[in-house]
Amino acid sequence: MKREQLLVNIDKLKAVMPDFVLEYYNSKLSVPYSLNTLYEYLKEYERFFNWLIESDVVQFAEINQIDLTTMEHMTKSDMESYIVYLRERTLLNTNSKKLGVSQTTINRTISALSSLYKYLTEEVENKEGEPYFYRNVMKKIQTKKKSETLAARADNIKGKLFLGDETQGFLDYIDSQYEKSLSNRALSSFQKNKERDLALIALILASGIRLSEAVGVDLKDLNLKTLVVDVTRKGGKRDAVNIAKFALPYLENYLEIRNSRYKPEKSETALFLTLYKATASRIDNSSVEKMVAKYSQGFKIRVTPHKLRHTLATRLYQQTNSEVLVSHQLGHASTQVTDLYTHIVNEEQKNALDEL
Repeated sequence: MKREQLLVNIDKLKAVMPDFVLEYYNSKLSVPYSLNTLYEYLKEYERFFNWLIESDVVQFAEINQIDLTTMEHMTKSDMESYIVYLRERTLLNTNSKKLGVSQTTINRTISALSSLYKYLTEEVENKEGEPYFYRNVMKKIQTKKKSETLAARADNIKGKLFLGDETQGFLDYIDSQYEKSLSNRALSSFQKNKERDLALIALILASGIRLSEAVGVDLKDLNLKTLVVDVTRKGGKRDAVNIAKFALPYLENYLEIRNSRYKPEKSETALFLTLYKATASRIDNSSVEKMVAKYSQGFKIRVTPHKLRHTLATRLYQQTNSEVLVSHQLGHASTQVTDLYTHIVNEEQKNALDEL
């Protein structure tokens, strides 16, 4: 979704929200949370508040009438009833008769509500310097993880990674092969953004940063002399991330044409730009997802930017055999998440042995 449309959608949701949600929104902007995350959270709050009204859990006619007392006295049973509702309701905006949203969606709902309750019970300050209330019902609600072993997950994604020579092969394909299948009109568009696309994809493949982190990079955050990029991690933490050397020529080529081709205003700080109605602005997540999908489908298999992150992590583990180094590179707080890559590499080693 374009940034302009995203802001319009956010403003529509803010217009119907209670004051305490608007305070939460402004607080998280200063962290900063990404606009995409805040938009998804606002949609979750709208859905939850509408359910409260439609289910007669509260006696209000409009969402913006819901008050802090209501939030404070929500019970564990209320929250569990809402989760059951999500599991049993018919999917919206589809012709499917299948009931219930996915567990991933339910986990996102719980995460959004937990973030709001944490703000109201721990982070915000009233006139006395105290939180609005102390009872956090969301601490009693547990998320359910997918019943899938790491080995099964590794087996599922290993064919979607560009390991070994495929990393450079993917970049070479975009650089010299992709355009051969394009019409004249599509070719013109591709050539206009070729350096940018290669630089952005190379950066993710060479650093393992998340899509939102790559999109959020400003010019001042990139240091080509030290090959380090400063990013904002989840929760608003700043981190300095090392970049593999193979990305350097792609980043240099893009920086050479960034100003002359996109002609951004001096106030535009974003590293990766897009043109909309002749105005340069920060590229958005959706555009990058579509970009990676079209290039990867022609090269091997349609993948997401997150699979490019997995690719870097797996290649780094192959080189170092260190979960600690991989977790630091990815910005994880522990090595638990990086256990996945040991399973992928073990399978790669097994395949190599079979070919001896």
